[in-house]
Amino acid sequence: MDKATLLAEVISQVKLLKKQAAEATKGLVIPTDADEVTVEPCNDHDVPFGFVSFRASLCCHYKPELILEIRKGLEAYKLSITKPEISTLGSRVKSVFIVIARKEQIGDGKRGRFARSIRDALFSILKKSSASEELLPGETLLSKRRKVAFFGDSSSSS
Repeated sequence: MDKATLLAEVISQVKLLKKQAAEATKGLVIPTDADEVTVEPCNDHDVPFGFVSFRASLCCHYKPELILEIRKGLEAYKLSITKPEISTLGSRVKSVFIVIARKEQIGDGKRGRFARSIRDALFSILKKSSASEELLPGETLLSKRRKVAFFGDSSSSS
């Protein structure tokens, strides 16, 4: 087997393992090594008539005031946060929650724009968290290149 064929096999195997890992952890709240913000419309059956819901998540380096910052960041939108799930792994934390808004607050056909606004608010919290993390003493040698990913609602970059 030549090097190119071996490399192609290794790449194929890694892709398969990543897919299997993603399927095995689907539905579980497990922090990743990449900073992530996701916001997507969801159909939560517990949402009262006249309201819409979004599933939002934020994965980043843990800091004690993160939950308060999330609440304050979304306060301007007059949203209710329900069903929070928070998990930590090492120094990483992932917060997943349902955000509920009144339909008239969003307007007709503007769920995507509203989801982007929520995502932008969470991303500003992520940026603030990342900036304060970079200022921590002794962390610079341990820190790897920062990865940031956006998911949901038509915008994706890393």
